[in-house]
Amino acid sequence: MTFSFFRKAPQFWERRGPTSLLLWPLSWLYGLVLRVRKLIQDTGLVKPKPAPVPIIIVGNIRVGGTGKTPIVIALSERLVQLGWHPGIISRGYGSSTQTEPVQVSSHSDPALVGDEPVLIARRTHDQFPIWVFPKRQKSIEALLKHSPNVNVIISDDGLQHSGLARWPAREGGRDIEFVVRDGRGEGNRFLLPAGPLREPATRGRDATLFTGKTANGDRAAQPQDEYFLGRRGFSLLSYLGDAYQLINPSNHQTLAQIADSYLLNNITAVAALGNPQRFFDDLLKQGIAAKTIPLPDHASYAPEFFAKIHTQCILITEKDAVKCADIKDDRIWVVPMSLTLPDSLAEWLQSILQRPDPYRYNL
Repeated sequence: MTFSFFRKAPQFWERRGPTSLLLWPLSWLYGLVLRVRKLIQDTGLVKPKPAPVPIIIVGNIRVGGTGKTPIVIALSERLVQLGWHPGIISRGYGSSTQTEPVQVSSHSDPALVGDEPVLIARRTHDQFPIWVFPKRQKSIEALLKHSPNVNVIISDDGLQHSGLARWPAREGGRDIEFVVRDGRGEGNRFLLPAGPLREPATRGRDATLFTGKTANGDRAAQPQDEYFLGRRGFSLLSYLGDAYQLINPSNHQTLAQIADSYLLNNITAVAALGNPQRFFDDLLKQGIAAKTIPLPDHASYAPEFFAKIHTQCILITEKDAVKCADIKDDRIWVVPMSLTLPDSLAEWLQSILQRPDPYRYNL
């Protein structure tokens, strides 16, 4: 049950009121389904096959984007520095038409494999094997068959995917579940459809990753470690990089240059994200008070859409840019966003991945 028709988060998800209370009985039924499914898993009637390498799941309890993709990119690059050989799997929004796992490259069609996997491939210059398929276990098998040197896999989302057999790190294993939480928190804390939660906010997790803190150009600022619901928590520092022109990526401008080059009423920011307001807020912190056009997550683009925007400069995210390959509009500039992982997170991650394989002795 994904409630995919909620592509744009309704306002009543943020606080309890008449609408959310009216829908609460449906949320109770949804919660009942979750409890029955967990009971089946706990009884061991269905035993998914564990992967031969540790799995790191970067997911969220709240519906909609919370900033997982930049975390997957940052984690994969940091794992290489730690001596690991990571691979990446994803459901791939829009890949449901595929009948078998598909490997993603920077030249893949985002309409077939999803915009986020293509973004990861482009940002990492095809450094890591990336496979997409709704059944993640099959993606793991395909990835390891084609890239046998991979010794750790990052799953972009998948906390609610029961097909992934996991021995969570909190139980002594090597598999890790990260719950990503942005500034919106858990909203009214109701389950779908009365609220934004896919499962209860009290769900066990190995660690919580907090996004939404921006460096404001100060790269020396350091995020602080903390605890959340009794588990480790890490605050991730994000920053916006120099913008580049969509039709000519070698043409760069700093955000300060863009702010100086155009009158504020001649800059428009467009974002099709789970939380587009975060992009707009980050631009504002950089001195760009642009007109804003928020769109539903994973929305597609056509030249006609941009042609109707009467402005001199259009700012979009990299996730949007992968869907604009055929658009030739010199007003469009792409603003990349990156994350800094604290050293304490890398050290904690390394200590868990180096644990002995629990499956070898407990199956």
